[in-house]
Amino acid sequence: MKKKILIFLSLIVFWFAFGPIKSAQAQKVYQIGTDVTYPPFEFANKNNKYVGIDIDIMKAIAKEEGFKVQIKPVGFNAAVQSMEAGQLDGVIAGMMMTPERKAKFDFSQPYFDTGIIMAVGKNSKIKNFEQLRGKKVALKTGTAAALYANSIKKKYGFKTVTFDDSNNMYQDVVTKNSVACFEDKPVMQYAINQGTPLKIPVKPANKSTYGFAVRKGHNQELLAKFDAGLKKIKANGTYDKIKNKYLGTKHHKVKPATEDRSFWGLIKQNQDALLGGLGETVWLTVAAIFFATIFGIIVGLLGVVPNKFCNGLSTTIIYIFRGLPLLVLALFIYTGIPSLSGQKIPAFLAGIITLTLNEGAYIAAFVKGGIDAVDSGQMEAARSLGLPFGKAMRRVILPQGIKIMIPSFINQFIITLKDTSILSVIGILELTQTGKIIIARNLEGFKVWAIIALIYLIIITLLTWLSNWVKRRIQI
Repeated sequence: MKKKILIFLSLIVFWFAFGPIKSAQAQKVYQIGTDVTYPPFEFANKNNKYVGIDIDIMKAIAKEEGFKVQIKPVGFNAAVQSMEAGQLDGVIAGMMMTPERKAKFDFSQPYFDTGIIMAVGKNSKIKNFEQLRGKKVALKTGTAAALYANSIKKKYGFKTVTFDDSNNMYQDVVTKNSVACFEDKPVMQYAINQGTPLKIPVKPANKSTYGFAVRKGHNQELLAKFDAGLKKIKANGTYDKIKNKYLGTKHHKVKPATEDRSFWGLIKQNQDALLGGLGETVWLTVAAIFFATIFGIIVGLLGVVPNKFCNGLSTTIIYIFRGLPLLVLALFIYTGIPSLSGQKIPAFLAGIITLTLNEGAYIAAFVKGGIDAVDSGQMEAARSLGLPFGKAMRRVILPQGIKIMIPSFINQFIITLKDTSILSVIGILELTQTGKIIIARNLEGFKVWAIIALIYLIIITLLTWLSNWVKRRIQI
């Protein structure tokens, strides 16, 4: 009987050890990066679900070839860097197949023909590149259109300014800060059809094609599946249906969606997305401040113990992580470390680590400062009474120092809340990233950012009231 039970338990252990592995291999899901603001190729619809030519093509191919994909809308730059770091399996984001990119990535067969155009304000008199001399032109970071514009700017004598998303680039031209922008033809046509007050005065230049990209020498099986699936959806008509759905045909243009564009209308239509982004922001803030507080207290205490090595270590940690810009730290953790280690770091975890190190360094500084602010005679008196250093610190110094630190803790909570917006660069879907996604669909940049700003102000006002209440309670 005991032998049978032992065999049964061994089978259960074997199944748990090896069964899930086989299942996971059979159900492999490819992580595919894409842009967040590149309609009609990728954007969030009125239900805040990601759609577009690229998304639909990727899903149609996955269905044909029998594999699964998880779309990661992280932004073009973040997607490319994440793929280089091994965080993503591939990128489909209206990526032109330029010689420079072919040297770094492996591409599929072309899936879309395109060209680069120049767009100007609706009432602009600019009709050619020669009229750009001495003027400013807006570009989107990392795009083939930006590369093309930079390659001709010396010849035509114009200056450039870059933006991370298309809407801000368009708005720079609309507000006349720049006289023109460079963009892919179908993307610009879609924006104009949606009501963006720009026009295209020149024919497309530098004609090229879009391709699905994977890391050089990696995921060749996925690349082969993409090519095979692309051939199938072109043959069965699915490809043409997807194109016509977003771009229409020569005889039928896609009409812009009619929706309430007032402030209240935008809030009602996007309330789920806004609440989701707000929830992610609050969760990031709470988790980060929790770990940053632990980290900061430990590092701060190291700075006040009677040990030169500990003091030096504390000073060095504070110096490094307060000195690094948060954006650089986030990109280093999310893309730099995986490039060296080969281990993926989820975006949310990378965000928590980034905030913990950065905010923790500031907390360490005011923990150290709060303890130093307590009269040195207090420690001397405690030690003269026979209390060891640790007990004197715990019983005498810290209770006084904490009163000095508490308002700073709450202020740091407010700063951490605001700093979460920077993490949109690594694709975390917090409040700022949510705003970008909404704008990609409706191009109502001013109104959406005003709503986002109001949400931040309400939360920060509540936290400020809390800070003032705490100050009064502890009578500082």
